[in-house]
This record gives sequence, C-alpha cells and structure tokens, in this order.
Amino acid sequence: MPPRSDSFELSGLRLSSGEGRHLDLEVGLDGFELGGERYEATPATAPARLDVSRTTGQGYSLRLRFVARLGGPCMRCLTDAAPEFSIDAREISQPGGGEELESPYVDDAGVLDLRGWAHDALALALPAQILCRPECAGLCPACGVNLNEAGPDHRHESGPDPRWAKLSELRFE
Repeated sequence: MPPRSDSFELSGLRLSSGEGRHLDLEVGLDGFELGGERYEATPATAPARLDVSRTTGQGYSLRLRFVARLGGPCMRCLTDAAPEFSIDAREISQPGGGEELESPYVDDAGVLDLRGWAHDALALALPAQILCRPECAGLCPACGVNLNEAGPDHRHESGPDPRWAKLSELRFE
C-alpha cells in the first residue's frame, strides 16, 4: 500500500529542468455538504498517481489522478447513493510567472497541499445532483412512494385543480 500523503515536499525530489517522476500515493479525502446533506468519501483515502515534472526556473508541472466514491442520500429518492468519480487534475506552479501560473496548492517552500488539491478537484467533478443511479425516478409527489420500486402501474386519481376551486362556488340562478 502506498504511503498516505496530505502534503508532499516537491523539493525533496531534487528534479532538474525537464525531469519528471511518477509517484503512487494514498491521498486523504474529505466529505462534502450538498443540499443540507452530508456526503462522505468511502473509503476516506484513495490511491492516487502524482506526476511531477520540473519546468525551467523553479516551477513544477503537476498532474493528479485518482478514483473516489461519495456515499450519502440520493437527491431524488433519498435511498443510499455511492457514485464513483474519476479525477484527472493538472496544475502549474511557476513562481514569478504571474497569477495564472502560480498554484494555490504549492507554497513558497515547495510543499504541495495534496489533500486540499484532491478535495477541490473532486468538488469540481461533482454533478449538480448526487443520484443512486442516472435514471432515478425519485419520489411520488402525491404519496411519497419510491417510484423506482413502485413500477409503471403506480397512479393516482387526479382531483380538480385547486386553482379553479373558487369557480365551483359560483351559482347561476
């Protein structure tokens, strides 16, 4: 099992310009709160591949790849959901190259905040809704039954439209 790393000292690799390394690490993952519900990474760590290349000057080109699973309630039917996400994130850290070339995950001492980068990369990969499956039918608005289990025969008598209820009080004599 690769070592767990929440941060990684890039200068310890002693890379010269144009040189690179592939590292297999275990990165810690934090959960998220979405729509008032808590979603936890299961498991709390994930095997990750970190590619580090030294650029000219004192910079680095970084690539982080891992697969994560989030567990929590489905946003449509409220049953357990655990979708899996494949993450492939890239960063450039070129000190003195301007704001666009300075990574927020690499500090002045050359230490990479691996946990923070993994968390943000996972957050960017999340869909608008966490679902138990892509075709989740949700809950019946009339009775609250799970439509994934109710089947296609589930129906309700449609009553009169409540917006027209006052018209029923009209009397023509």
